[in-house]
Amino acid sequence: MKYIAVTACPTGIAHTYMAAENLEKTAKELGHEIKVETQGAMGIENELSAGDIESADVLILAADIMIEKSERFDGLPTIEAPVQLALKDPKSIFSRTPRLRKR
Repeated sequence: MKYIAVTACPTGIAHTYMAAENLEKTAKELGHEIKVETQGAMGIENELSAGDIESADVLILAADIMIEKSERFDGLPTIEAPVQLALKDPKSIFSRTPRLRKR
């Protein structure tokens, strides 16, 4: 399965990047593809392209704040989770059933 993800926390420093790393590592272990955008203190990094979004099966939003440019993901099946879950139990995120984002 092909995932895309956005990670973001209120301070946008360590946890944002640690969550991204955990999601990447776990996806690889489970045999999935993933590309992760971070929205931290440095702004949007590794921004997901229109092609990334279009080709994705599922979006993972591991965010404790409102993310920037969220309209890009409208209509995409989405799994929402707190950043702490991506840090402590990222496998559980991949086992969740995605919900369709509003258009």
